[in-house]
Amino acid sequence: QVQLVESGGGLVQPGGSLRLSCAASGFAFSLYRMTWYRQGPGKERELVAGISNAGGSTNYADSVKGRFTISRDNAKKMVFLQMNSLKPEDTAVYYCNVVRATVNYWGQGTQVTVSS
Repeated sequence: QVQLVESGGGLVQPGGSLRLSCAASGFAFSLYRMTWYRQGPGKERELVAGISNAGGSTNYADSVKGRFTISRDNAKKMVFLQMNSLKPEDTAVYYCNVVRATVNYWGQGTQVTVSS
């Protein structure tokens, strides 16, 4: 079955960096677009970044453009989110996502807290 496992979250000071990872299994990873979402306290889940199946096309929420970079390693079945210049408003649970046969699959999420 489809499984997505996120890691790499933690507590970081404003201006700091974190790299999130998502390990995928149970489906043909290299055929699917992958995305990162986040859900902050009291907020709805929002799209952060997406990457095409081969990695040639990416898109970002306006709020993270120029600070976050999504990438993937199809050989290792992993997708990454490099987050730089973090702000307190980036505090959220970050989720890895894939849509397969119209079904949304989510990982358990990893908490990112940006605070001094």
